[in-house]
Amino acid sequence: MSDESKAPEDAPEADPAPEYGSEDVLEDVESPPAPAPRVKARRSPWNRGRDRVIAALIAVVVVAVALVVAVTSDSAATDRTEAAPPPPLPAAPDKVPGSLAELWSARSGATPVPVVAGDTVATADGGEVADRDPLTGQIRWHYSRDLPLCTVNETWGRLNAVYHKSLNCSEVTQLDPGTGRITAQRNGNAELGTQLVSDGSHVTTTGKKLLDTWRDDLVKSAEYGQVPALVNAGKQPRTGCTYGTVAAASGKVGVIERCPGDPADRLTVYKAAPEKDDEPQVSFSSVLAGKRARVIAMSGDLTAVVLPDQKLLVIYNGDGSQRAAYPLDVPESDLAQDPPGGTEATTRTTQNVYWFSGSKVLALSRDDLSPRWTLSSAMGPGITFAQQLVVPIKGGLAVLNENDGSTIRTVGVDRRGYAGVVRLGAAGPVLLEQRGDTLTALK
Repeated sequence: MSDESKAPEDAPEADPAPEYGSEDVLEDVESPPAPAPRVKARRSPWNRGRDRVIAALIAVVVVAVALVVAVTSDSAATDRTEAAPPPPLPAAPDKVPGSLAELWSARSGATPVPVVAGDTVATADGGEVADRDPLTGQIRWHYSRDLPLCTVNETWGRLNAVYHKSLNCSEVTQLDPGTGRITAQRNGNAELGTQLVSDGSHVTTTGKKLLDTWRDDLVKSAEYGQVPALVNAGKQPRTGCTYGTVAAASGKVGVIERCPGDPADRLTVYKAAPEKDDEPQVSFSSVLAGKRARVIAMSGDLTAVVLPDQKLLVIYNGDGSQRAAYPLDVPESDLAQDPPGGTEATTRTTQNVYWFSGSKVLALSRDDLSPRWTLSSAMGPGITFAQQLVVPIKGGLAVLNENDGSTIRTVGVDRRGYAGVVRLGAAGPVLLEQRGDTLTALK
């Protein structure tokens, strides 16, 4: 045997081959934890038939309540549409036409005067405010509630609709006349029969015991009188008084008060926007020389008051001092009682304030409220239409000279037997007449 075939003497002996199946291959691996003992699941308390019936009844009640709320909510009781802004109206003629014919007529029992806003006119009757095309009377949009309207007016270029809810005229919605969009809403405490008096910057609700004033977003800026749900006592200057007529101008409100202990009526003028809305800021309050007084108009810091028993028209300064007094030639029957809603039938032009007493129109200068002239046999105060003063008279309209009240001409209007008060308005070439609960358009 060669040396190459012999194994070296110093070579280590080979390990014996392992015997497969004899080695514990999991020897160094931890054993898995023992399984947790099984716990019997707790039975749901709603698995019993009785419990499922109770759950179903609760679900039915919840759905029923939701349906009742939905059906009886204000939104569900409101029907409304909107419209695109109207096209501009044609301009009024250069002078009052020689004849006027009826274009259309519609019921409007909640508007004491024609309500004109921009290039539209609104009617209000029952629970619906309808915005119309002045030329055709066609309804452009409407806003209806399941409540009766108390009154509607136009201020700040918007419509303010006051609804009778619960015990008083408490729901107010403000609408954009061009589109019908709601611009503000509030709940208030205006009395039944209220009217809205505006000075252009604020609106005041009339009433026998409470006057509320709002700014243009319908937030209350002042309250005067018997306040419901009174929080802070002692804020109102007098208690137990009732109110007569109300007027407003230049951020102030004037009211005739009839208070216990006073020998005669009282004239009070206060700010429409005091520092605190529940604490009136009174400019002055003076006991007058007689009873049955009526505040006719305000202009700047001046206030005109009629004293029927003395047959006087008295003008007061901003501090309550008497500026002037003028004899008043008005029938006693015209002044026998306060006008409906506590507001006088007045209008304004650039020159004058026009007051309708019930049978006569008195023109008062806007500068100092002094009387300038009187027109007998009138049916309402005048307005400017087609650049001229027109006043409703029996059988038609009188076109007058504003400086002296002289008649330029008359225009016949067929009122179909209506003989009550006529209030005028104008929208472009259209003349509007409010005859009681009906609005009529003429052209």
